[in-house]
Amino acid sequence: MPAVPSGPDPAHPTRILGHGWDAGCPHPPELWGAEGAAHLLDLSGTRNAEIRCLEITDHAACAYGHTGGLACPTQEHPYGDWAAVGLYAVDAADIFLRDLNIHGLADRGVLAGRLSNWTVERVRIAGNGWAGWDGDVEGDDSNSGTLIFRHWTVEWNGCVETYPGGEPSGCWAQTAGGYGDGVGTGETGGHWIIEDSAFLHNTSDGLDLLYARRPGSLIEIRRTLARDNAGNPIKTNGPTRIENSVIVGNCGYFEGKPFTYHVDNCRAGGNTLALTLRPGSTATVINNTLTGEGDCLVEVVCEGSCTGADTVRMRNNIFLGQTDFLQPFEQTCFVWWDNFPSDPVDTDYAIIHNVKENPCPVGSHDICQAPGLVDETLANLDPHLRAGSPAINSGSAADAPADDFDGRPRDDRPDIGAYEFWQPVAWVYLPLVLRNSIGSGQSGRSLPR
Repeated sequence: MPAVPSGPDPAHPTRILGHGWDAGCPHPPELWGAEGAAHLLDLSGTRNAEIRCLEITDHAACAYGHTGGLACPTQEHPYGDWAAVGLYAVDAADIFLRDLNIHGLADRGVLAGRLSNWTVERVRIAGNGWAGWDGDVEGDDSNSGTLIFRHWTVEWNGCVETYPGGEPSGCWAQTAGGYGDGVGTGETGGHWIIEDSAFLHNTSDGLDLLYARRPGSLIEIRRTLARDNAGNPIKTNGPTRIENSVIVGNCGYFEGKPFTYHVDNCRAGGNTLALTLRPGSTATVINNTLTGEGDCLVEVVCEGSCTGADTVRMRNNIFLGQTDFLQPFEQTCFVWWDNFPSDPVDTDYAIIHNVKENPCPVGSHDICQAPGLVDETLANLDPHLRAGSPAINSGSAADAPADDFDGRPRDDRPDIGAYEFWQPVAWVYLPLVLRNSIGSGQSGRSLPR
């Protein structure tokens, strides 16, 4: 299929709209590939376009080059009902992707680099054999402008999606010859805004923005859930702000599961939050709830020659350690930093509990006891606060965002962590929907409410 033609200007984009796009996209049309198609949609060189309300997939249960018996046939024609990539794009600008479900491809769900000013809303990228969204294209990869992702669900990448069942199987990662990042890029710039999103069950990192190192890069992450990934749930580089998010480093998630072929548990230490700073840059981490079984809850590394003007400022966070998956004789550590002239981490108004060699209190307002979550175990984590939690009314009002993970307002005595405690006056029983319709591509954040 040739590249989508450009629209004349941002106000008049080329539009590819599936039936029902203007009615909530309840039953998106399916675009599926076969015979090893390189990709299904091409946005190479496209400017001013909108793609909306489509399901993009194939009809085979295979991954390209899979070493565990699920490889796609490539030697003799016919090759079968598989396709490599769902959406391919290079040198594309002013693009809108909305209400898409890109799943079950043999290679990548999205392979896209050298992008500028993209908006991605209500898009699900799931069950693609190698990776979900991969920005490492041929040649220069760097993106620019503002890259907005809202209600973005990236899950089960590095697994082979069964057809027609749509279940994970043969999950593999780098030690088995695969890959497995939910989101990864080559070296890139751009202003990344990620809100109300989820990075779940990927066989390597969930969100890997380690290579967002070009001058002027900026990363903002809000109200986002990352859990059940075999590597780092969230990894960033340079100026970063993370707030109101739940970050769970249960990096041994795939161990012993019936859908696992070969996954390197806790790759790169499995640290829950991996921050890389460049000289003079600042990462700000506000009102988050972090727990994990990797080496440390927070890893901070300098890229280059840091001078002491490079800092991580952490306020109103819950840090809950667990038993280290790879070294079960000890706990996860609180913070590990490297290649700085002195400790770059400024922590206060935190709850720090159950970590190795617990340094609490680090700041003068820190609380050194269990945070009082509804459930503090990795297997059944519920990060809402229960009545009597020491996190209630203990945060810094000067630092707290206006709302919490669920969008509920915070008062003038904010709580520590991603959730503000609330006690309903009366209980109203309504059907609980943990995942919105696949067709809508809405976020699959499935924490208990």
